[in-house]
Amino acid sequence: MGAELPDYYFRIRENGAAVFRVDTENRQRRIEMDEIAFVNIKSGNIKPHGDRSLTQADQAAIAEWLADRQAMLARRDIDDIHRTVDHLNMTAHWAQSRASDEALDEVTDRLLLAMHDLRTVLVRRKAERLMKG
Repeated sequence: MGAELPDYYFRIRENGAAVFRVDTENRQRRIEMDEIAFVNIKSGNIKPHGDRSLTQADQAAIAEWLADRQAMLARRDIDDIHRTVDHLNMTAHWAQSRASDEALDEVTDRLLLAMHDLRTVLVRRKAERLMKG
């Protein structure tokens, strides 16, 4: 491999990541990955793997990764919402211009319920923000 490898590798899991220390400083110059911890994205908990104790460098690298990952996931969430707005606009255009009666029958009730639910939540949350400020 041409580039220098990082000191840590994070195997993404549904609720966080398994953390590995990367080692290439051995006789065979093989890449060895030693599992050292599990990280929970939502709670921020860091749990050492087995009976390991984490060094300050381990903890700092994990904390930095955790902050970066949480920020990236937050950016993805808002990007998904912007895409949803686009999809709602395209859905309105489809319903008005191209949808068959059968297609509308298939989706109308589900769309109306989802939009009603979303509207209710948005109105309530906006009212809460207005009452605070």
